[in-house]
Amino acid sequence: MIDNRFAFETPEGTDILLTPAGLGARTMAFVIDLLIRGCIIAAAATVLNLIGDFGTGVYFLILFIVEWFYPVLFEIYKGSSPGKSMYGLVVVYDNGLPISLPGSLLRNLFRSIDILPFAYLTGLISILCSKRFKRLGDYVAGTMVVYHEKPLKIDELQLSAAPTLALNMSLAEQQAVIAFAERSNQLSQDRQRELANNLSEFLGCKDDEAITKLKSMAANLLGKA
Repeated sequence: MIDNRFAFETPEGTDILLTPAGLGARTMAFVIDLLIRGCIIAAAATVLNLIGDFGTGVYFLILFIVEWFYPVLFEIYKGSSPGKSMYGLVVVYDNGLPISLPGSLLRNLFRSIDILPFAYLTGLISILCSKRFKRLGDYVAGTMVVYHEKPLKIDELQLSAAPTLALNMSLAEQQAVIAFAERSNQLSQDRQRELANNLSEFLGCKDDEAITKLKSMAANLLGKA
């Protein structure tokens, strides 16, 4: 595991790597969704206010649907709401499978508890106390919010002068090296050095040289040296 990544092995023996989304990304996604819902409700109120009592009844119906089914509809058809999509997030079950209608309904129903006593304080505390950044609704539904990572393109690991390296590593070590190379573009240079330096004894070098060597090893493992 690199950082907070989790690996799940499928019955076919393939590992699925999931990176839980932290509080910052989830908060920004929530704000985007809140603004979208607010615009829908405001537009409905403006139009339906002209119809009188019937319009008021329709408005409250729309308000209920938007508040409770806006996230559910997007999650079961796209895996994430528009706000989450903007930040590359997706809702999945704990085993990595796409979320279904029962799971989405359950996790969103518990928003009424996560919001207590105010400003989603219960959900906030739950996320901060969880290694996988789960709120109560996620625990009950067996779901989590993760980053939707695109498949690794081997060409991205191709180096102009990647040396042929003698590799004598276990499968887990090989997976860790490839995972480091895959995520390197998303990490700061300092964070890359920090991770690479953890393997300085194995690599025989440190800092930028260790980063280059790890990427070379990944290129070799993927047959792209």
